[in-house]
Amino acid sequence: MAVTQLANREARLLFMDRHALAESTAGQAWGEDLLALIHRLGFVQLDSINTVARAHDMILYSRRPAYRSDNLKRLYESDRALFEHWTHDAAVIPMEFYRHWHLRFQRDAERLKARWSNWRRDGFEARFDTVLAHVRDHGPVCSSDVGTDEKKGSGGWWDWHPSKTALEYLWRSGALTVIGRNGFQKRYDLTERVIETGLQPSTDQRDSSETIDWCCNAALDRLGFATSGELAAFWATVTPTEARDWCAAELAAGRIIPVDIACTDGKTRRCFARPDVRDQARLLAPPPGRIRVLSPFDPALRDRNRAQRLFGFHYRIEVFVPAAKRTYGYYVFPLLEGDRLIARIDMKAQRDTDRLAVTALWPEPGVRWSPARTRRLEAELQRVARFTGLARVTFADGWMRDPVRQARAPSAR
Repeated sequence: MAVTQLANREARLLFMDRHALAESTAGQAWGEDLLALIHRLGFVQLDSINTVARAHDMILYSRRPAYRSDNLKRLYESDRALFEHWTHDAAVIPMEFYRHWHLRFQRDAERLKARWSNWRRDGFEARFDTVLAHVRDHGPVCSSDVGTDEKKGSGGWWDWHPSKTALEYLWRSGALTVIGRNGFQKRYDLTERVIETGLQPSTDQRDSSETIDWCCNAALDRLGFATSGELAAFWATVTPTEARDWCAAELAAGRIIPVDIACTDGKTRRCFARPDVRDQARLLAPPPGRIRVLSPFDPALRDRNRAQRLFGFHYRIEVFVPAAKRTYGYYVFPLLEGDRLIARIDMKAQRDTDRLAVTALWPEPGVRWSPARTRRLEAELQRVARFTGLARVTFADGWMRDPVRQARAPSAR
């Protein structure tokens, strides 16, 4: 079989288009328009770190600057157009996808029971009926509402008392649904009271092949091209073996084709794509030149190795790296301009002084930081400051650093 070739720039444009980063940032970002954007991405990861804004807010803002955090909260908690569960991490997901989550519930139920029992969460399984009865009788609860008489651990994950562990397990396995958050603390309710009957899995569970087919098709549509491993990782529901088998069957049926993607290091990577992938890529217009601040958890950067192959951008978040060993900073934001990742910036919302404080910026090798580029950056940072409710942007002395070295920060991700 002849193998289609995609040049690196064609691949970047297609990948960015699938991630809603190749078009103008104009447009509404609430209600049905916001839901359509999340549907296009597949999901939006939730994260509690708030150095400038939370990850989910930055992900949506970078694509639609008209977005505000209350728009997502309304869509999720009031309109019930989204549900919260896990892909590779906690995320909000379009409610219409809920019907495909029964396989995830089953697999999480088996996997987490074994793992959490080994982590000495003694007694959490015995709390299932008590926790469910409490929710049924008292309505939605947070973890602080259950197990008030139970002893907590010494810190970290071990602060989960048995009833808190039971709550999380019952959510991950489908008996409970998270209906929103107080701050960043989840509120749980009975799934039967939240999810429409037509979206809930039936008692005679459907064949898992239906879910596997949906997961792989939906992942490929949102990536543009992918290996079987990347398809499996997208929703983190199907196994690598199931994804390989799906690719083999689709390839034999002519519904996908092999494609070699040119990487920035001159090598190629064999992937799978739709038969018209080359036409799709060549029809795409160059993205606008506006600088965008991306969240470290942006879906376009989720696979760090793929970002390096496509963009030549080596990025690891250094939150868990001791300060003395960090190459850049605690929570450094990548900067996208057109179809290039041009720099990373260390900045923080200083609420007490009402400013967005920029500590440092490192251009990528080969990026000339001209006065015009600085003006574009300043304009974007002013917009980010307004988005986060801050009055001004300040720059530390010596904020412009030498171009980044392709260093490897230990234990970063």
